[in-house]
Formats: sequence, structure tokens, C-alpha cells
Amino acid sequence: MDNTPITVPRGLTNVVVTETELGDVRGHEGFYHYRQYSATDLAQSRSVEDVWKLLLDGELPDAAVGVAFAAEVAGRSPLSADLATALPLLARGSDAADPLAGLRAALALDGSQRGLRPLYDLTPEERRADLIGLAARVPTIIAALARIRAGQVPVAPRPDLGLVANYLYMVRGDEPEDEHVAALSAYLVAAIDHGFNASTFTARVIASTGADAASCLVGALGALSGPLHGGAPSRALDSLDAIGTDERIDEWVTEQLRSGARIMGFGHPVYRTEDPRSALLKRVAQGFGGPRVEFAVAVEERIPELLERHKPGRALHTNLEWYAAVVMELLGIERPLFTPTFAAARVLGWTANILEQSADTKIIRPSARYVGPAAPQPVPLRS
Repeated sequence: MDNTPITVPRGLTNVVVTETELGDVRGHEGFYHYRQYSATDLAQSRSVEDVWKLLLDGELPDAAVGVAFAAEVAGRSPLSADLATALPLLARGSDAADPLAGLRAALALDGSQRGLRPLYDLTPEERRADLIGLAARVPTIIAALARIRAGQVPVAPRPDLGLVANYLYMVRGDEPEDEHVAALSAYLVAAIDHGFNASTFTARVIASTGADAASCLVGALGALSGPLHGGAPSRALDSLDAIGTDERIDEWVTEQLRSGARIMGFGHPVYRTEDPRSALLKRVAQGFGGPRVEFAVAVEERIPELLERHKPGRALHTNLEWYAAVVMELLGIERPLFTPTFAAARVLGWTANILEQSADTKIIRPSARYVGPAAPQPVPLRS
């Protein structure tokens, strides 16, 4: 085996580190897929549970199998009494500065209480069961923490509701309209997976060590919490609030460009054309209509024109965050819940990646090039 180090670009940009059957992002085409299906087609036609099962097991379920899997997920969504008792303490310890902190702590506690064993020691069926159970409880945890922070009593999941309807029900306290369920389902399906992003890669690195399922998900959540990765969809609404009116669009955008500030909700490290997730959610938002949607569209369409004027040749398109924020606001989801809601989707994709990685017994262990002072040098005596 040749152990000669290989120099790669910073951030592993365009470096292929493994093979996957789960999907791909083709940035120059503005296209991404889950297994053999367009992700945006799935978002418009199949439930979250169906797409999750596709990623886990390789096939879209028929009606009977889909109903059975949705029932399995619903049956794993209630929290244990011990975890429910601990949530008030976790809720007090998490705030807007890190909206995923409480979720990370709750998942770690859940895994510890259930005595989850290392993935290395489990059969594929046992790994799958552990991951489904943890991921199924994520929406319940998020909703409960949010209600506790708001001084409200958590709402238990209902076995007759699907994952998306249950999430809205537990967050808002009332049974959601079908239109709202369809809109949130489209967003969550579109956000389940997106190539080897930082959090997905983190989940796979931890899985390669043979660690337990909760550790893999908690580590991925830690990566997602970083502002350079998961971001904060609420910042897109902050931009709309700062602009205020159509008359101020040019002034505000021009000032952002001149100051070098990032325009939240625009730009993506992979896509060099329109982000297909943004295009999908724009259609979802326009289905609701209203002044907020019209204003978001006006700003989105004006920014590229101003960018071309001030920085010719630098294309900048909306990413997932821009219309995701608008859609979640329309659904009555509060801004502090925007990032956790995104996490509730992405955790489903992580489970499939963790399962795939767990089948490979090779630990992920890259190297680094040392650039510090020459070694060895004599150790100085303590003066």
C-alpha cells in the first residue's frame, strides 16, 4: 500500500472520498436526486415517510408498505417518561444563539437512557431500528422544547397523524390544514439530503468509528449548528424586514454589496445556476400568495440585476433558505424553530448515510501536513 500523502484542496472541495448509492448533487445542472429519482419530483409527489424509506431501503414503498412504515415511525415518536421529565432543564439551557443545543442534549440523553450499543456491535437490522427510533423522536423533542420555552405544555404526538402533520400539531397545538401539511412536506423532503455536506460527512466519520447511533446524530447536529453550514433561515426574513418596502430594495441591496456583507438566502457553494430547492419552495409560497410572498419575490428578482450592475459576471441565486423562511412563516412556525425544523428533515438523510457507512469497516482517518517549527528540538529547561 502506498502511504504517500496526497495534497487536496482546502475544505476537500471536489474531492471524492467514497462511493454512495443514496444520491448526488449536480451543481452545474441545478439538479439533485435521491437514489434514482429527482428530489424535487419526490417532494411534490411522495410523503416524508416514503422518501425516508427510499433512502433507508432502496425502494419507494407501495401503499401497504408505506402505511406500515409510517405506523412504525409514529409508534417510535413518543418520548420516554425520563426524557420528558428532563426537557424543562434542557429547554432553559438552549436559546436563539444555538437553537439545536437542546436537541443535541436530548438525543444524547435518549441514547444513554436506552442503552444504545455501538453500531459496530449491531446487525444491520439493529442499526436501522436504533436510527429510526432516534430520528422519529426528533420532531417530538423539537416541538416539546419550543413549547416549554414559550411557557406552554408539550403536546404528545398522535398515532393517527403522519410525521409532518404531527410536527405541526405538536408545535402549534391544533390539527393542521392539508395545505399546510403539503407545504411543509415539500420543504422537508427537499431538505432530507444534499450530498456530502459538512454535517452528513460528520455523521459518516463518526459512524466509521463504530460509535452508537445517537453519537453519530449528535455530532452531525453539532456541524449543522455552525453558521457556515446550516445557517439560519430566519435571517432571510430579517433581510425582508430590514428592506421594508419595494422602494428600498435598491438602496438596501446596493449598501450590502458595497460593504461586502453577505445577502442571506443567496448563494451556494455547489450550485452555479438556480437552486432547484429554491425554485420548488418559491412555487409553494406563491401557492399561498399574499403581500409577504410578493415582496420576497420582488426582492429575489431584483438582487441579480443589481449584482450584475455592481459586480458584472458574478451570478448569485437564491438558496434553500430564502423561500424556506417565507414558507415556514406562512405555516405559523416561529423563527427560532426554522433551523430545528431543517434539522428534523436532515436527520432522516443522516440515518441512511450512517447505515451505508456502517457497512464499511474502514475507519475514516485522513492526514494533515505539518507546517509548524522544525522538529525535534531540544526541550528547554524550566527557568
